[in-house]
Amino acid sequence: MEEIVIKVLVSDPLSEEGVRKLETEMEVDVITNLSPQDLIDRIRDYDALAIRSGTKVTAEVIDAADKLKVIGRAGVGVDNIDVEAATRKGIIVVNTPGGNTISAAEHTIAMMLSLARNIPQANNSLKAGEWNRKRYTGVEVYNKTLGIVGLGRIGAEIASRMKSFGMRILAYDPFVTEEKAASLGIRLASLQEIYRESDFITVHTPLTKETRNLIDEEQMKMMKPGVRLINCARGGIINEEALAKAVAEGRVGGAAVDVFTKEPPIDNPLLEEAGVIVTPHLGASTAEAQVNVAVAVAEQILAVARGEMPPNALNMPAISAETMAMMGPYMDLVEKMARLAAQLGEDGYEKLEIVYGGTVAEKETKPVTISAVKGFLETIGHSANFVNSLAKLRDCGIALTESRTESTNGYSNIVTLTLSGPKGSVSVYGTVYGKNEGRIVQINEYRVYVPTEGCMIIATHEDRPNIIGPCCVVLGEDDINIGGMHVGRKASGGEQIMVLNVDHAVSDDTLKRLAGVPGVSRAKMITL
Repeated sequence: MEEIVIKVLVSDPLSEEGVRKLETEMEVDVITNLSPQDLIDRIRDYDALAIRSGTKVTAEVIDAADKLKVIGRAGVGVDNIDVEAATRKGIIVVNTPGGNTISAAEHTIAMMLSLARNIPQANNSLKAGEWNRKRYTGVEVYNKTLGIVGLGRIGAEIASRMKSFGMRILAYDPFVTEEKAASLGIRLASLQEIYRESDFITVHTPLTKETRNLIDEEQMKMMKPGVRLINCARGGIINEEALAKAVAEGRVGGAAVDVFTKEPPIDNPLLEEAGVIVTPHLGASTAEAQVNVAVAVAEQILAVARGEMPPNALNMPAISAETMAMMGPYMDLVEKMARLAAQLGEDGYEKLEIVYGGTVAEKETKPVTISAVKGFLETIGHSANFVNSLAKLRDCGIALTESRTESTNGYSNIVTLTLSGPKGSVSVYGTVYGKNEGRIVQINEYRVYVPTEGCMIIATHEDRPNIIGPCCVVLGEDDINIGGMHVGRKASGGEQIMVLNVDHAVSDDTLKRLAGVPGVSRAKMITL
């Protein structure tokens, strides 16, 4: 058998430690400074792509990536990756949010202190032969108010360190609770409060539609006269033209900027202002951070190559080993339930509904729901995975609803999956019991007990004698072995459902003969 070679392209400089890590299991090509067209031409040959901030992974690049399974960003921001396009194509996007946290936090603090004490300007002046102590008189940070916009890993590290400088810390972050902020000794505030009360403001948010020009001319007018602004996060969060103007007019006392809307910054007004100190995107540029992010992104790319769940995937649910151990059986169960429902139902689905009851309703069910969507889409002919399933379901115009209930039908846990459309609906019920074993326990109104693997024939028929026997005779004549049989009914004398587990799929001719047995109304082949 030919050995499968997994190839990764490293298109930005990555530390040797990260490259060596990749080389333990993959064929690695390090080719930097590729033009956009060169990247498009080359990417079709690779299973993985490792980048930093230099490479732009556009929709055109992703469209050309026939084999690509994962894009790994050695760093935090992914504004240089079209994540939506990657998601639609089923490509996992991962980053390394913890690898450069300390380096970015320390650089921000260094910029803040340099800004407070005019250190770069004084350095340049002295080296030019001047001795002008009065011109470079600074301010203390002690007893001043620091406003932090974005209290993620980096923002929290800055807050922790600047508290030891005697600063009062205000923070804005809609995703942080009052309890979490209080545990850090920080007061949560609105953006308006931060603008009005802060002596120093530092931003630590990703660059999105919502955060682009978050601080503009209007916001600067709300601020204290002489406020000092720091941006070591992403260029564009603070409007550069407005900032340069406010510094020139003296409304803003100074600024420290490490990131720019266009890098390298050419004809940028911030470079013309003496009150603005700048560095060339050095936030993560420490020897330690370079190694940390390189090794971290390599580990995640390798995890994807092994079929494992990477811990920092941005376009799929993060699933820890503990969660996987607990929820894995439910994920497998509902995927099979969805496959069964899709094969039993009619075309023209409009809605997929999943209801969790009992113990499973108390757990994190998103990975389970995505498993159901994946199983359904694959059954109706779509290529789907954990990354693109939800987006593909939306593209199909099928609504997804997820809910919880206290009702369990007598089981300790129950999952109900229903597919519905103009031609009717089909519901499948399943439970996990014992040693994490999944079972389908009901189909529509019929109680059954069906294993979640293999091939089966599901037939509906009249509830009377001398029907099951002739069905078995038909299968015996075609040399079809029956591994198990389950029968369920709503009431005596009504309609029954029969589930026959068979060793392999049967032909359409056999199904027609089964459906022709007197009393049988329908027979369908199901493969899970």
